[in-house]
Amino acid sequence: MSEDRYQQRQQRQKEKVDARIADAQEERGILIVFTGNGKGKTTAAFGTATRAVGHGKKVGVIQFIKGQWPNGERNLLEPHGVEFQVMATGFTWETQNRETDTAACLAVWEQGKRMLADAALDMVILDELTYMVAYDYLPLEEVLSALASRPANQTVIITGRGCHREILDIADTVSELRPVKHAFDAGVKAQPGIDY
Repeated sequence: MSEDRYQQRQQRQKEKVDARIADAQEERGILIVFTGNGKGKTTAAFGTATRAVGHGKKVGVIQFIKGQWPNGERNLLEPHGVEFQVMATGFTWETQNRETDTAACLAVWEQGKRMLADAALDMVILDELTYMVAYDYLPLEEVLSALASRPANQTVIITGRGCHREILDIADTVSELRPVKHAFDAGVKAQPGIDY
């Protein structure tokens, strides 16, 4: 391809991109969902949170099913003013007690509702929320209501597998991560700084 043809093609591409940017003028918070069976949903959410903090934004985090073990994201972000509220029971298959898990879920959800109502928070992460809805620990209607009534400029990120269709329908951005290959399947142990 000649240099002139390359330059013409790039100019047409630039014009298309510039037109799309010019058309996107609405300013508001968005609802982002990272779902699917692949690794990286929480990592994507915390990458976005790190970007927000780097721009001086205020972020709050609710973590369902994470438990109290060491958490690299929390170690980094909490000293920068990011509030973390973590469901203390951890993975539901560890406790095997639906009543305890439901109570723990509802307790941390109260903190989530508080964050979703706080106009001072630019971003709220609801990490692994999808499981709480799927397992009926958390009423879907209550989640939808809290999302709908949040401050207009607040962005929310929801992570987890099997996101409920009604949450996907109201989301502005949905990314589905699909597994191609995972080291754990080959017997490689989860590692701090890589997997958590």
